[in-house]
Amino acid sequence: MRPPPVTAAVRVRRAELSDLDDLVALEESSFAQDRLSRAQYRKHLDSESATVLVASANHRRFLGTAVVFFRKGTTVARLYSIATKPEAQGKGVGSALVAAAEDAGRAHGCRALRLEVRKDNAVAIRLYERLGYKRIGEYAAYYADGADAFRFEKPL
Repeated sequence: MRPPPVTAAVRVRRAELSDLDDLVALEESSFAQDRLSRAQYRKHLDSESATVLVASANHRRFLGTAVVFFRKGTTVARLYSIATKPEAQGKGVGSALVAAAEDAGRAHGCRALRLEVRKDNAVAIRLYERLGYKRIGEYAAYYADGADAFRFEKPL
């Protein structure tokens, strides 16, 4: 049975320990490689150098997640990971998560948000470009499966 369509406004908040099972399940269903483990998510939930965000609608319906990293000594935040459930794609969930990641970066005093994206992920590339991200570089064989990546950045 297919889940009902996403119709309510997307709400993004900081993840809590009670979200751990949903985070891990989405990670495992979204990525074949380069996954965050349960232990890594658990660590990031309590970290000052990371913010884990979750998107929901319709009273706690889990739709997606984003992970933002911060490093001491730099004013550039990194959008490390973003994933949405298949039924939420194209419904504004990714845009809401990116906006919340930008807000998290600003709250940490960052001047820019950077990210890497697979060169073959046209949907994500269009999203980032529509949201004002500019390509600043590329990496050959960046991902575990050998796929290349583009690097994008947006001033905050």
